[in-house]
Formats: sequence, C-alpha cells, structure tokens
Amino acid sequence: MQDKLKILKNLQDLDQELNDVRRQLAVLESEAGELTAERVRVEGMVATLGDDLARLEGELAELDCALSIEQDNVVKAEGRLPAIKTQKEYVAVLKEIDTAKKVNKEIQDRIKNKNEEIAALAAEKAEKDAELAAVSARTAERSAVIQAQIDEIKANTSAREAQRKELFGQIPPALGKRYQVLIERRNGVAVVLAQKGACTGCNMLLPPQLYNNLYTTREILSCPLCNRLLYLGEG
Repeated sequence: MQDKLKILKNLQDLDQELNDVRRQLAVLESEAGELTAERVRVEGMVATLGDDLARLEGELAELDCALSIEQDNVVKAEGRLPAIKTQKEYVAVLKEIDTAKKVNKEIQDRIKNKNEEIAALAAEKAEKDAELAAVSARTAERSAVIQAQIDEIKANTSAREAQRKELFGQIPPALGKRYQVLIERRNGVAVVLAQKGACTGCNMLLPPQLYNNLYTTREILSCPLCNRLLYLGEG
C-alpha cells in the first residue's frame, strides 16, 4: 500500500509539473499569437494605404490624359481662327476656346488637389512602412526566442509524459481511474496528507476510527468529504 501511495504522490507531483509547463506553453503561444496579430494588423494598414495610393495615382493619370485632350482642343480651335470668314463662326469658336480653357482650369485644379492627396498618403504610407519594418524586426526577434522556449518545453513535456505513462502503468487500473477522476475534479490534487487528525486537502477533521485505520490498513483510504486519497504524516 505504501508503495502505491508513493507512486501516486510521485505521479501527482509529475502531473502538477506538467500542468505548470502547459500553462507556460499557453502563455508563450498566446504571446506569439499577439505578435503575429500585431504584424498582420500593420501589414493590413500598409496594404490598404498602398491600394489607396495606387487608386489615386490611377485617377491622376486619367486627369492628366483629360487635360492633354482639352489642351489639344484649345490648340486646334485657336488654329482654326485665321481661316474663319464669318463673324458668327468666329464668335462660336471663341466661345468653344473659352469653354475648353475653363475645363482645363478645372482639371488643373483637380490635378493639384490630387497631387496633394497623393503626397499626404505617400507620407503616411512611408511612416507605416517604417513602422512595419520595426514591428517585423521586433516580432522576428521575439518570436525566435519564444519558439526556442516552446521547443524546449515540448521536449521536456514529452519526457515527462513518458515518465507519467510509466508511473501510471505501475498502479492497478481501478486505482488509476480513481486518481484520474480526483485530479480532474479536485484542481489537480488527488493525494493529500492526513495530519493531526485532519485531511489537509479540505481541512476536515477525520473520524477518529478512519484516522486510526490509516496506521494499520493495507487499503488506500479516502477523505469522506473531498474523497481525496490520504497518506499519513507525523502528529
């Protein structure tokens, strides 16, 4: 019975170590996820700015093309003036030239505004490009450290899990099932010290006969309140 209790205590110590390791692993993986999310967020901002910049540059190209066409219209209309023979036609061409020049002015104003938009957006994108470079460098450096820690933890976890499997195989299946149920239901504590007449798992005073039986029985006894498996301490 004492041998089984010793195995159970060792098994519990190992399970608690594994739980601690899994918590550490979860923290590291969470941090790695946050680093990736931050980099992806900035990448998204850079991509959106790039798309917006490309759109504005496309609109600017269209305006430049429209301006060129209207300027050609003015040149062509002005070139027709010397050949005009009637006053009515002359006035009509002048009106056409005036209208084309007004359109040119409107397009030039739009081009100016578009260039200002592009300049502002390009400056913002340059700022975000620099931020992305910094985030990527920081993320890569920290991620490498995290991954090394994760790899080490997983290697140690595999060794501990193999050790656990070996220990678990040394106890009877029924006892192993009792232990596993308690581990899951009692916050990872299945085996506790009985000391000074009490269960140290739930602090309940044990029935005197039960406590006395701990000294003589070959069975593994449980606390009547929390059902944890008991082993004796001094006092």
